[in-house]
Amino acid sequence: MAGLRRAGWFVMVAVLMAGWMGVLGSVRGIAEAGVIASAMPGTADRSADLAKVQAFLENKVVVQKLVDYGVSPAEAMAKVKAMSAQDLHRLASLTDRAAAGADDGIGILIGLAILIILIIVIFKLLNKEIIVR
Repeated sequence: MAGLRRAGWFVMVAVLMAGWMGVLGSVRGIAEAGVIASAMPGTADRSADLAKVQAFLENKVVVQKLVDYGVSPAEAMAKVKAMSAQDLHRLASLTDRAAAGADDGIGILIGLAILIILIIVIFKLLNKEIIVR
């Protein structure tokens, strides 16, 4: 009897919510959209962004990749200094994200665990047995 009473309350709440959503759906509102002008970064922001990018370009892994692609670090720094403030800010924010995930050993361990699980699932789907001795 208690289960029936709980189910009754659930049905009543579901019907009330459906009715309330119907009422809210019938009310028409006006949606307005506009463009928000963003502030251009100032010279202080530009120097901070330039320092971030320069520190990133001095990383030995980045220097090696630049050399592999045939770009000298001096050429890369000259291109960075010639960038507009907005492009420099965008590049600095990307270097923050790249530097945050560069030396992540946990990411490698998670990737290996996923790979091992995937291999086990494939073997199970092929009806193969994995025997460890």
